[in-house]
Amino acid sequence: MGPEATPVLILCGGRGTRLQHEGASIPKALVEIGGMPIVWHVAQCYLAAGFRKIWLLTGYLGEQIESFVAEAPWPDGAQVECIATGTDTPTGGRVVAVAERLGSSEFCLTYGDGVSDIDLAALLLEHQQAGSAVTLTAVQPELPFGVLDLDSDRVSGFHEKPRAQQWINGGFLCAGPELLAELNVDSVLEREPLEALATSGKLMAHRHRGFWACMDTYKDTLMLNDLYDRDEAPWRRW
Repeated sequence: MGPEATPVLILCGGRGTRLQHEGASIPKALVEIGGMPIVWHVAQCYLAAGFRKIWLLTGYLGEQIESFVAEAPWPDGAQVECIATGTDTPTGGRVVAVAERLGSSEFCLTYGDGVSDIDLAALLLEHQQAGSAVTLTAVQPELPFGVLDLDSDRVSGFHEKPRAQQWINGGFLCAGPELLAELNVDSVLEREPLEALATSGKLMAHRHRGFWACMDTYKDTLMLNDLYDRDEAPWRRW
């Protein structure tokens, strides 16, 4: 099944309390980069790669996301819809809410606050060829602080915000029925479900060494907006 027929699930039920001023009342997915909500950018990454079915799994103030989707500019042929999955539902539970609709089909899954220049169509093909239950995108994030080189107690050098040596889950997953079988309404996707698949050797990682960023703090919001305003946003392929 190619990108055009593969559903893309975007988890966008979060509150984004660390991104907004006190008293703000919009969901995290609607915090803007370059005048458009972050979730619009995430969806555009997939649409630019040939995907056409985008499901936004909403939660906190999901009605605001629905209003945005109804009025937003989308490419011809794009099918973008919101599916309410509960205000405080954990990530795995949100996927369970659409499990019946997914049936036995493959799907893509990501978070509504991360952008990347990853080749999403190639990721799906790699997943299909590997035959794994889940393929996730592994990334090495840029550290928020500079790092010192120490020779005993003498500082021998500096490295300004290097990439982490460890790999983390950067989202942008491809999966199918085997993941759904591990989920229930109380599941946190990143814990027991993925841990169980890792233990059984059914979880694969695609190492992405290009651009990746998660909008987790107000500082992240400023950085992403600066990149977009300077026309230097690596994730913008539309």
